[in-house]
Amino acid sequence: MPAAVTAESSRADAGAYGRAVNPVDLQGLRSGDLETREAHVHLLLDRARTNGDESAIAALHALVRDYRDFHRSLYSRAMNQAAVFADAGLQEPLLAALADTRYNCQAWAAMGCAAMDIRAAVPQLVTLLDHSQWIVRGETVTALGRLGDASVVPSLRPLLGDQADWLRQRTADALARIGGDAALEALWHEFEHRRFPRIGYLASTLALFTPEVVPRLLTAADSPDPDQRYWAAIALGSTGDDRAVPTLERLMAGDRGATVFDGEVRTAAKKALRTLRRIQTAIAERESAEAQTKAG
Repeated sequence: MPAAVTAESSRADAGAYGRAVNPVDLQGLRSGDLETREAHVHLLLDRARTNGDESAIAALHALVRDYRDFHRSLYSRAMNQAAVFADAGLQEPLLAALADTRYNCQAWAAMGCAAMDIRAAVPQLVTLLDHSQWIVRGETVTALGRLGDASVVPSLRPLLGDQADWLRQRTADALARIGGDAALEALWHEFEHRRFPRIGYLASTLALFTPEVVPRLLTAADSPDPDQRYWAAIALGSTGDDRAVPTLERLMAGDRGATVFDGEVRTAAKKALRTLRRIQTAIAERESAEAQTKAG
């Protein structure tokens, strides 16, 4: 890597990245030991975030566009906060990094594609769902959820049965973020045909499909299966919907069913009622504050 940046090269960088860049900002990425360069990345991110610093943003853009010229550690640190310097013009190098197995920063390229809303990345991201590296799979799932393309639901759905609990949770979150009938059906099928004993992540994500999911959850709360009643109660509490109150009160008062992990339905219902009330209180306070703001 070059030890210094000349005025001529800095002018070339400015032309290439569309922003004025201070030679010192590029030099900080290209020279010194790795620890010093990593600290410089964080400094650039801080300046971009707090001041919208043009030179700092230009240097970060250079890091993304010419990523092969920089240490992977610098790239990953920058992409962890890609939203700070997001620019749709970075699509081409992001897609290149997403496919670059030699550079081996596909997980962080996926972060960047999500932060910069690079919809063209979706087909490539789908191919990474079975990647050998866990971090690539995880960031790919998160990116697909953030990009919100409903066409990927069939590709995500099998991951709800993955042996890794964290990946199942991340997949449920992604499906909920994508939304729509297909995502709801994928989550509901897993809820009904439970393959794992603890499915709190399904309960919390199903609650995000309020109000349409509430009647289904109320029916599930009458299931002969205590595990299903337990998780239905948890989900109903997270909806904040008044229709859930009579059912939760009934379960709390008389349902002594126990789950496979020794949880009690009545205890779940009691906790769910508290959650429901907290959600309703928070909504009421927010609406009151908004009304006051408008009135003022």
